[in-house]
Amino acid sequence: MATMIPPHNLTEVIKAATALIDKSGMSVAQIMAIIKGPDFPTGGEILERKARVGEIYEEGSGTIHIQGEYKVSKEKRGVTTVVITSVPYQANKAQIVAEIGQLVASRKVPQIVDVRDESTEEVRIVLELKRGADPDLVMAYLYRHTSLRSRYSINLTCLVPAEEGDVLVPRRVGLQELLADFLNWRYEVVSARLRYQLKLLLERIHILEGFRKIFRHLDEAIAIIRKSSNREDAAEKLKTRFRLDDVQVNAILETRLYRLARLEIKKILDELNEKKKEADRLERILKSPSRLWALVKKELQEIAEKYGDSRRTKIGSKGVKEITFSDEDFMADEDAYVIVSRDGWVRRVGKVSDPGKIRLRQGDRLLGIVFGNTKSTVVFFSNFGSAYSIRINDIPPSRGYGDPIQRLFRFRDGERIVQVVSLDERATPDIVPKRRNGKAPPKHAVAVSSAGYGLRFSLEPFLEVSTRTGRRYARVRPGEEIVGVEVIDGDEILCCASRNGRALLCKVKEINFLAGPGRGVKVIGLAKDDRLLGFAVTRFKTKGLQVVSKGGKKLDITPGKYRVTSRAGRGFPLTKRTGLAEVVTEPPTVPAIESKSNGNGTGGRRS
Repeated sequence: MATMIPPHNLTEVIKAATALIDKSGMSVAQIMAIIKGPDFPTGGEILERKARVGEIYEEGSGTIHIQGEYKVSKEKRGVTTVVITSVPYQANKAQIVAEIGQLVASRKVPQIVDVRDESTEEVRIVLELKRGADPDLVMAYLYRHTSLRSRYSINLTCLVPAEEGDVLVPRRVGLQELLADFLNWRYEVVSARLRYQLKLLLERIHILEGFRKIFRHLDEAIAIIRKSSNREDAAEKLKTRFRLDDVQVNAILETRLYRLARLEIKKILDELNEKKKEADRLERILKSPSRLWALVKKELQEIAEKYGDSRRTKIGSKGVKEITFSDEDFMADEDAYVIVSRDGWVRRVGKVSDPGKIRLRQGDRLLGIVFGNTKSTVVFFSNFGSAYSIRINDIPPSRGYGDPIQRLFRFRDGERIVQVVSLDERATPDIVPKRRNGKAPPKHAVAVSSAGYGLRFSLEPFLEVSTRTGRRYARVRPGEEIVGVEVIDGDEILCCASRNGRALLCKVKEINFLAGPGRGVKVIGLAKDDRLLGFAVTRFKTKGLQVVSKGGKKLDITPGKYRVTSRAGRGFPLTKRTGLAEVVTEPPTVPAIESKSNGNGTGGRRS
């Protein structure tokens, strides 16, 4: 059976035990006036109030929360430091330092400039803060995201005497019963020890009584031994003459001659008197329960004086109430770029000067470069119709290739990114409708699938950070996928082309705007063996979609070159015999970062 009994303060436990000897009917509340609660060797603070600790002691089980302590100090040059002086019980100090260091390195706690472990025999973890940083707010974040706060489950299951017999049975007990059983055990232990000591004393007294008899007739005893033929003969004669038993005779015959000197005889007789007095004392104690309890109490107090120390763990001085904060309080308020590759490698960088110098893995290419404030959201659209939103601050910074998108989100087999959009208002403004009338907001998105179906949808739902599994923005059937997503205002022309070489141009407004994820409406009618290769949206007659035929010829699909028709038609053929090989995509450019509109990078969009 499981048990989990926390450490306690030795001085408090013994003081409570001795008080229980004097007053056996003490309640848990009365005992807790002495035992404040668990006392851990690493110090720390128990957050539960004393009343809650009392409930745990009554029921014999429960959970407490422990956190490390800290103090704030002002150093020279106005630098504020937080010194962590204790850690939770069973927490690894080196691991805590590593956890804080990782948070600082990933810039999740920008208020911390440096973390140092200056511990010797005492815990001393020093956090250097930025000017103006709130130490209590920083520690509240560390308590939530590191091992500086932990839970400890209490289970006072013990082996206790059964109601009948000497059998011990497991039972969950309260604090009062726990102490009472301990005292009864100590009573039995002390009693058994005294009985054993008395037994040894009586055995020694019995031998010394034999010596006393011999010493009264020493010359006669020596003469008997000298006239005896051997040891056995001497033993029998001494037993007969002085009424001794085997134990006494053997002790006499093994005595060395020097012990027969006058001073040695006196020592033996003095020892006899001392042993008799000690035996009488032990017999009096064993016959009197009150004297026996007094001895138990005295011995416990001696242990407390020798090994006791002061309490290290505080109880409920601050309670379980936490300082409220949001994750944005710990995000660096700065602009950054997010770089995404075709193979799904994502990174955050401070600046991008030349896209051609961005490091990429062999065979990979750039998919997109977006900017935004670190508190803003960036959304990744996948070919399976899922959108994954994340704060720019939560994308790991990197000077290398970055991190695979699968570390941030839970992608399925074959799932990949087709578009990345920054929802910083400077990058994508006006995505919230002015009126909730079901119409499309000024800025929204269009997506088209490989089956030729398209839909328009709002970007507003993706402002909030998603889970690792993302949110749906479109639904695709088995064997289909989304070929692309574009941010639009609704006045553009959509140009699309299929693998078999057919193309169609239509107005984006003809594609339905959906309030929720769906398959959408038919943009281009495709044959069973055909599928959409790609699309583009444009406002200009000379710009549109560029494709490459299987023969290697580049073809431009623009409103100035081809007629704009209604959606859902079969389109027109681009090639007579060969189909299309690929869509030509221009390399991403570095967007210019504009100044923030209201100082928070969101332009007040959520209001």
